[in-house]
Amino acid sequence: MTAADPLVLAVPKGRILDEALPIIARAGIHPEDAFHDPKSRALSFATNHPNLRIIRVRSFDVATFVAFGAAQLGIAGNDVLMEFDYSEIYAPLDLGIGHCRLSVAEPRELSEHDDPRQWSHVRVATKYPNITRKHFAARGVQAECIKLNGAMELAPTLGLCKRIVDLVSSGATLKANGLVEIEKIAEVTSRLIINRAAFKTRSREIGDWLTRFEEAVNVTA
Repeated sequence: MTAADPLVLAVPKGRILDEALPIIARAGIHPEDAFHDPKSRALSFATNHPNLRIIRVRSFDVATFVAFGAAQLGIAGNDVLMEFDYSEIYAPLDLGIGHCRLSVAEPRELSEHDDPRQWSHVRVATKYPNITRKHFAARGVQAECIKLNGAMELAPTLGLCKRIVDLVSSGATLKANGLVEIEKIAEVTSRLIINRAAFKTRSREIGDWLTRFEEAVNVTA
């Protein structure tokens, strides 16, 4: 990438994007109309700034695009940042959106007599195997992780494992599937992230965008 190429802002699809759009707008970024068209299959969009494009990808992929320099800026939850732990990513700004928590959950009937302090080995279904292993290792517990990308709540019901580690917001999905939280691993919010190498080579441009996002967040603070 050269200094003449547009910067790329990677944003996640789904609920987080809905919460991020007002901040993006207050930062002065307005994507082309196709970005808001639900029928559009495009993934890369122009903005009202010739030197900035915006791409829409899966939430887990935002960090990878930024870490490897395909995007210079991005919006990602600290759950994703913790899971990948990319040294190439700088996360200077908490956007204050996407509030939820990463928690351990298990069937309600198991929780009534279970004592997590007695665990020495657990089998867990999760989208976050690295975070899960580190969390349990810090307690001296060996975690066997079964990687799932969705429908985590089915795992205990169908006998895949007894426990899951997943994002929890209201807890309604857990309750509907007979599960309860038994331990919180981390609070989660979304951050503005920056590729470290790009920040060094294009510090003025990226610094300007960081300032714009800081001001956009402070409007609601």
